[in-house]
Amino acid sequence: MDWDDLRHFLALAQAGTFLGAAKQLGVEHATISRRVASLEKSLGRKLVDRRGRRLILTADGKEVARHAALVAQQTAAIEQFGRSSATETRGHVRISAPPALSAALLAKPVAAVRHRHPGIEVTLVGEKRLASLNRREADIAIRFSRPEDGDYSIIKLGEITFWLYATQSYLESVSPADWTFIGYDESMSASPQQMRLLEQAAGRPIAIRSSVLEFQAAAASLDGGVVMLPEFAVMERDCLQRIDDQIPLTREVWLVVHADIKNVPSIRVVMDALKKAFDMSSIRHP
Repeated sequence: MDWDDLRHFLALAQAGTFLGAAKQLGVEHATISRRVASLEKSLGRKLVDRRGRRLILTADGKEVARHAALVAQQTAAIEQFGRSSATETRGHVRISAPPALSAALLAKPVAAVRHRHPGIEVTLVGEKRLASLNRREADIAIRFSRPEDGDYSIIKLGEITFWLYATQSYLESVSPADWTFIGYDESMSASPQQMRLLEQAAGRPIAIRSSVLEFQAAAASLDGGVVMLPEFAVMERDCLQRIDDQIPLTREVWLVVHADIKNVPSIRVVMDALKKAFDMSSIRHP
């Protein structure tokens, strides 16, 4: 059996569509279809039931996908073993973290790792989605929510508090009843901070929307309205005043790493640097 066929089928099972699987693997969707057909032929089993645009895994398909996921995890672990020495602090470490958090808190520890351990290369991916550690989209993930399952080593780094902020001039010139708000676009509509902002706005308009937290802070600094920001995002914006009579939101920050690589020297060095950075920040710690 061709492992590439199995790999392409697993991507389809995880993504749910040929297009999604193709994007995940960086290939054409026709390649996914061809590889899945090849796997079905080699196994003599129908794995995918194609109903128009809908794809449904058959019972055999679900069973193969379950086994394929285990194979993928072990293969990824071997790849990590190959690119990270068991005794030397060298290798490539990929970190996934929310963009705003990355810019404010992670640049310093990553640079420090490079100074102390030039054999370590670091890729920091700022993304709002939760990168899959099982598929090795990242080695280390910084997340605002604790994973409920999976073979992970999980460390609570601290807690971030979100407050409402505005400039003093805005608060003096606009009555609370006429406040307008600055929030996220639809891509973050389900985030706790956006839901709390809507609760605080209580029907008052969200007049400026952006998926970029730095833009929200900049707009608020220019008297653009009331914004909900984490405390670290306003450390260098003295013009923004916290509105203390509002209810703040607290979110936990977690460091997550797959258990089978947590003791790889390069991974351990980066984890320690990230933990130290959070200990030295203004974030509340457990």
